[in-house]
Amino acid sequence: MKIFVLVKEVPDTYGDRTLDLETGLADRGAGDVVLDEITERALEVALSHADKNEDTEVVAVTMAPEGATASMRRALAIGAHSAVHIADEQLAGADLSLTAEVLAATIRRGEPDLVITGNLSTDGSGGVIPAMIAEHLGWSQVTALTAVEISETTVSGTRGADAGAQPVSASLPAVISITEALPDARFPNFKGIMAAKKKPLEVLTLDDLGVSADPSLAPRSIMTAVSEKPPRAAGVKIVDEGDAAEKLVEYLVQNRLV
Repeated sequence: MKIFVLVKEVPDTYGDRTLDLETGLADRGAGDVVLDEITERALEVALSHADKNEDTEVVAVTMAPEGATASMRRALAIGAHSAVHIADEQLAGADLSLTAEVLAATIRRGEPDLVITGNLSTDGSGGVIPAMIAEHLGWSQVTALTAVEISETTVSGTRGADAGAQPVSASLPAVISITEALPDARFPNFKGIMAAKKKPLEVLTLDDLGVSADPSLAPRSIMTAVSEKPPRAAGVKIVDEGDAAEKLVEYLVQNRLV
């Protein structure tokens, strides 16, 4: 079985994150970048299955700038057998539709049995890429899983619901997304780090995939305006002079908080 795991390099949530006000894109030079934790968890799901099934091949896949090589080597150090890195200057600022098209073309080219992703990234938080990829491929999709079971022909699991847990399943090939209910990824040890240097890391461009970034060929989103978040305003201070309760109620009512 071949499993593709979609991993993503994102700005470190513990660092500064800013926008370039001219382009509307995240300024990746403003702080550290790391592999998104949810995609590391997705990788752990695939590796846990591979631990029990020796014929399983786990491939880490990303669409990212050329500088993301270090993050891909981390995915290899964690345990992925190989990696595919889509890097093309034409993809700078790619929206969700172009991203899904490129990733689907990469998956189609590699012919995996299963694709595992996180439910949403910590930078864009779109949460729609798994469904969009499945639509491009014409595959089944099972999203937002809190537990996963993989067999030779099916993938099944549990999805959280208002009334409890909902069991779901799909025949392979399929696309699934997982939530933070799944375990953390294993930590790369020294042996894994050294092995990662020799593992295959394929770099692809749009020409390799037969995909065009020309916005005139398909609908693409357009940034109309961008601005910095305004500074946080000072709060209202209520001094108790015997009427604090009344002032508090009045404030809540004025701000439609009750």
